[in-house]
Amino acid sequence: MSVSQLAENLVAYGKHKVTVYTTTANGKNELAINPNSKYNINGVEVTYFKRLTKDHSHFSPRLFWALWQHIHKFDVIHLHAWWHLVSVFSALICIVKNKTFIVSPRGTLSYYSFNNKTTFLKKLFHKFIGKPVLLKAHFLLTSKKENHDLIALLKKPKATFVLPNFVKMASSKPDPLEMDFSVLKLIFLSRIEEKKGLEFLFTALQNCQIPYKLTIAGTGDLRYVDTLKKLSQTLNIQSNISWLGQVNPEEKFEVLNQHHLLVLPSYDENFANVVIESLSVGTAVLITPTVGLADFVLEHNLGWVCSQNPEGIKSKIRDIFNQTKHLQTIRQTAPTIIESVFDLELLTNKYVSYYTTLLP
Repeated sequence: MSVSQLAENLVAYGKHKVTVYTTTANGKNELAINPNSKYNINGVEVTYFKRLTKDHSHFSPRLFWALWQHIHKFDVIHLHAWWHLVSVFSALICIVKNKTFIVSPRGTLSYYSFNNKTTFLKKLFHKFIGKPVLLKAHFLLTSKKENHDLIALLKKPKATFVLPNFVKMASSKPDPLEMDFSVLKLIFLSRIEEKKGLEFLFTALQNCQIPYKLTIAGTGDLRYVDTLKKLSQTLNIQSNISWLGQVNPEEKFEVLNQHHLLVLPSYDENFANVVIESLSVGTAVLITPTVGLADFVLEHNLGWVCSQNPEGIKSKIRDIFNQTKHLQTIRQTAPTIIESVFDLELLTNKYVSYYTTLLP
């Protein structure tokens, strides 16, 4: 979402020409399109190249050949994410062709992602191939936290710069609701996976001693979701939880608007678009320090940051229940702050200014 927003806004506000090379990957399946053909998507020229591997390596010789042939036509080469062959081979092509390139890891080079379930082969690859290549890259990060993680991993990266994600807001703002604070309405809205720390939240809500309702909006691996549902039964909190499933992009803003507090107790988030989406409709947030936007939330007083453990989450939720005036203040002020900071034209100009600094 953020990559497409970046590309489309560079065209819409900057009148720049943006070309996207990607693959036909659509999870384990392939997109139902003609591979190796150009498509115009909201002004952006996109070519979807066929991949030979169906896993996360995304090996695509046609993509690499196209980049090799046409790389001289581009002023800026911007690679998104890491740990797959599209980024690695594209970076190598940039090095061989003596072309400056940017890498936006998008969470793939954090301490958590590098050490969680990392195989010996992956560490070996990083030491002898990945790190030498990355040390030749410029880095465009989405948060101070992601910047800190990258420096910890690479020690001395060539150059880093921080700019926030583009976040797609609601096409029309939901009407402000008169909120009833007799029951604290919590919402988790994200992909349901172990990284999100929902076990901590569930354990925190056991014997929380305040009236609450929790909405879980999102989908994930069915076995893991079932494990969470069984945990809620074990903790005897299942009657307070509503499993909403997947919500479409427009509906999620209305869903967020109906709650007092978004809770995101993640182990690791380089940015977390949902935090901005929630604040854009005035719903306050409770997040952990390992969420990239933690410093932004504290700086603008738009929510709370708590330690990532059940007691820390429980204590903070109890406190928030008694801070209805602050919740109301956030509901009134947050949308204006988000609209100002994440103004599309303003943010586009910041990206263009950064790209310009790298031109020869």
